[in-house]
Amino acid sequence: MNRYGELLRLPHVKPLVLSAFPSRMAYGMVGLSIFFKTIHETNSIPLAGLAIGLNSLSGSFTSGVRGSIIDRYGQKWPIRIFVPAYVTMLLLLNLTHSSKSILILAFILGFTAPPINLSVRPIWKSIVPADVLRTAYALDTSVINASGVIGPILATTLALSSHPSSALITCAASMLIGGTALSFNKAVHNWIPEKKETDTQPLWRHPAMLLLMFEGCFIGFGWGAFNVGVPAFATLQHVPHRTAWILSTMGIANIIGGLLGGLVSRRSSPLKAMLTTYALWFVVSIPLAFTRPDWSMALVGAFIGLCGGALQVFYWEVMEAVRPRGSATASMGWLWTVEGSLAALGSAAGGWISKMYSPQICLAITTISTGCGLAIVTIGRARLSAAKRLPSSEQDLLAMEDNASPNQ
Repeated sequence: MNRYGELLRLPHVKPLVLSAFPSRMAYGMVGLSIFFKTIHETNSIPLAGLAIGLNSLSGSFTSGVRGSIIDRYGQKWPIRIFVPAYVTMLLLLNLTHSSKSILILAFILGFTAPPINLSVRPIWKSIVPADVLRTAYALDTSVINASGVIGPILATTLALSSHPSSALITCAASMLIGGTALSFNKAVHNWIPEKKETDTQPLWRHPAMLLLMFEGCFIGFGWGAFNVGVPAFATLQHVPHRTAWILSTMGIANIIGGLLGGLVSRRSSPLKAMLTTYALWFVVSIPLAFTRPDWSMALVGAFIGLCGGALQVFYWEVMEAVRPRGSATASMGWLWTVEGSLAALGSAAGGWISKMYSPQICLAITTISTGCGLAIVTIGRARLSAAKRLPSSEQDLLAMEDNASPNQ
């Protein structure tokens, strides 16, 4: 773990991690806050799933556009514009009580989602040496997963308390604090978008990116169904409070998996590491549909989280290796547009499936979708061949210099 100690001693690392964390925690809270807000006002699981789906759909659908804006104009002003808009929409959503208003405001809320993760991920390449970049990605992934642990616990606890409105209020406050801190962060100010090459293919015509987008369709839909299937299953079993500790168990394992992924030797190529971890991720998800909202789901979720946390690290390395030059943020944004849009459909379908049939069908869809994603990247791995290579120090340094500010 000395690698993480050395990483945290580098300039800009701690301020970047700490300033982004409250906003990431808000994103960890928002899904369940909307879910329980809708349940509280309408007592309808399908409507709750639809509300999450609409919010995810509008947020993800515009993610690519936000990424393209950042690649062209930088990060500071997009964050400063989107953060207050998002906070305002959260507070308005908290004040409404009709099902129609909740669905409309949840949908509009997604359009105002601040580009927090889109902004932070490309910065690492400009503030850390090449030989610790994998460790930096792992730390960033683990911080996101940590917010995914704290956020659902906090959202569920507040939403089921005697003051259920405090869930969305706390979510808004976290986004305001974190978004403001990030917009004034020095690394954000100094970041300069990459220069585009004149013969670069558009993202939607780039073979490697198309493959990752196709894979993202299945992963998005499957895990969108999971995000509703778990709280719906717990609610139908009259144990809604278990949602928090099941997801938190999975989230803690995600953190551990991400940290372990950062310790994998750089002599292991990103593509090989991703395919191996992806296969393990699919295998451990197979028992998911046979679990119940108790220790069995928490145990399977822990294994899924462990493999998934490591997979995230290698996935972003693969994406970084194969993406077109000049698309550091847009490439992530468009991948999230595809994956998130399908996740929204999965969430909306998950609420209906859980009510009309069984939430265990949602969990089965998650496993099947994961298997489809594995098949796609395995069959199409030739398109990801750039991620087989271990980048040289000279290549990493050149990329860092093109992406860094002369003031750093």
